Amino acid sequence: MSFHPHIEYATFHRSERKLAELGDEFRYTADNQATFNELVTHYPAEQRKSAILYALFLVQKQQGYISGASMRFVAEQIRCTPAEVEDVVSYYTMFYTKPVGKYVINVCRTLSCALLGAERVTEELSAKLGIKPGETDSSGTFTLMEVECLGACDRAPVVMVNDDWHEGLSPEQCSTFIDDIRSRGGSAFTGCHLKKEPGRGQGDGGRG
Repeated sequence: MSFHPHIEYATFHRSERKLAELGDEFRYTADNQATFNELVTHYPAEQRKSAILYALFLVQKQQGYISGASMRFVAEQIRCTPAEVEDVVSYYTMFYTKPVGKYVINVCRTLSCALLGAERVTEELSAKLGIKPGETDSSGTFTLMEVECLGACDRAPVVMVNDDWHEGLSPEQCSTFIDDIRSRGGSAFTGCHLKKEPGRGQGDGGRG
């Protein structure tokens, strides 16, 4: 009998990383190309890679998500390797590598939101939409995601919808919240209180 652990020397670690689908050939529209060309002049030539986030933002704004082909396109624009672009895309949760719905609902699940019911918010939204986190509903209207801290812990539970904001969403409000988005669009969102309260944002109650 041996007390030494049995080691399978012939086994190898296999990465579970999934590469983005290549998709159709991608190029910026003329307007987006002009926008990028102007923006990249703000950086020294040797720091061109500093514009990579904005280059990817333009892709997602144009296409709705970031495919493998668009990553290769950005690599050409930035003058780096596709692997470097993919490293950035895979790091930030704001970038999507497959088509998403018209409204992407990001539920914060970090401590403050979790303590005030974020898990139940996700459950209620899932039940209302008939999808799980990471999925898009059959109409292509809603995608549900769970994300880490959105930085508004005093207004938990917080959800970010596309680039907009909704604070203090209780589980009991979720069904009505979805109905309101369907009927009123972005006007259903509370926005960020920092832009509304005098002395906390613009200082004029959010006007102008």
